[in-house]
Amino acid sequence: MGKEQLEQNKQEAPMSYHGKIATIGFFGGLIWSIVAYIAFFFNFMRVGPALVLMPWALGEWKEGYIGQIVGIIVISLLSIGVAFIYKLILEKVYSLWAGAIYGVALWALVFYVLNPVFPGLKSVANLDSNTIITSICLFIIYGIFIGYSISYEYAETYN
Repeated sequence: MGKEQLEQNKQEAPMSYHGKIATIGFFGGLIWSIVAYIAFFFNFMRVGPALVLMPWALGEWKEGYIGQIVGIIVISLLSIGVAFIYKLILEKVYSLWAGAIYGVALWALVFYVLNPVFPGLKSVANLDSNTIITSICLFIIYGIFIGYSISYEYAETYN
């Protein structure tokens, strides 16, 4: 029996660069929205991952535990798009600061620009300091995760 026929001698094709970006986005959204749910559960924030479901009239379930889980899944899927936007804009910047600034920009987008879209979200001036500080920190860490991971993959792939 020749070596080329053995299963253990076969190599998997490496994941494409765009596949890696999608994976980074999905898991970034998954990990950091779970952390956001934990922060919400322990009352560090007044809004949880189910915030993403608030623009749609889906029923009372979206405000409970199931709504938080569905919110985590939706955020994970939306995060794929966020990762591709980072790729288009900042993939060549190999710095933690780029990801941190991207996270702050995302926070400003959600809490200032998209605030009218979310009926359950108070304006930033009416939010308590725990919610503001915790959410900014989570968005910064999320931005660093997405940004540094994508920049690292870019450097590994094209340099």
